[in-house]
Amino acid sequence: MVVRAAVKHLRDRRRRAADRRFGARLLGAAAVAAVAAVPFALVLVLVEGQWQPLRRLDAGAAQRLHHTAVTHPAWTGILRFLSDWGWDPAVLRTAVALLTVWLVYRRAWRLAAWSAVTAVAGGLIGLLVKTVVERARPSLEDPVAHAPGFSFPSGHAMTATTSFAILLLVLLPLVPRAWRPLCWCATVVSVLGVGFTRVALGVHWFSDVVGGWLLGLAVVALTAWAFEAWRVEVGRGHAEVSDGLEPELVDAHPEP
Repeated sequence: MVVRAAVKHLRDRRRRAADRRFGARLLGAAAVAAVAAVPFALVLVLVEGQWQPLRRLDAGAAQRLHHTAVTHPAWTGILRFLSDWGWDPAVLRTAVALLTVWLVYRRAWRLAAWSAVTAVAGGLIGLLVKTVVERARPSLEDPVAHAPGFSFPSGHAMTATTSFAILLLVLLPLVPRAWRPLCWCATVVSVLGVGFTRVALGVHWFSDVVGGWLLGLAVVALTAWAFEAWRVEVGRGHAEVSDGLEPELVDAHPEP
């Protein structure tokens, strides 16, 4: 009996220590995300340096898609609805917030922390970069849409990347395996669709959208790494991406 109590006490101590390190890694990963994304940093350098090939690509995409938007108002209305309602950052953040509350209800504490930190860090880092870069949005004749603030990176694209990644990686264990490829396809199409609508509506340059995608992926990758490190440290092992971050979510008690 004494031995069993001692073993349990040791296990609890190790778990609490792992939890503390998990929290530190989670916050550290979110902080490092702003400077650790090498592809994003490359795009940022090219944008700040006004690299001519990138400027021509941005201008060409903006002009061609703007012409289509002006000449096809019905198509433009669909894009505006998707951008302002279906894929609006407020809608996606609300979905993530509700998911986080549900995870707390399920007592999946660490997964809830990962969800919240990833979403909040993504929003704050994107806002910080916008403020530092101060890139102006496209200025087009007969604009079909307007947006406030600076342009790089696209907040819609970044929020879509982090939000859909959170929803996918959390909920995958609850989806039958045969349906999981469809979930991945829906996520990719949604993230790409958000970026397309922002360029087509003339409120972002193409490079703004690419920057938002890359920075969002960096945040998700780094915070997911912190979560995986906790799993390994407490003896839960590595979870395959196809199974979600926490396959045990289907259990009655997903976390110890």
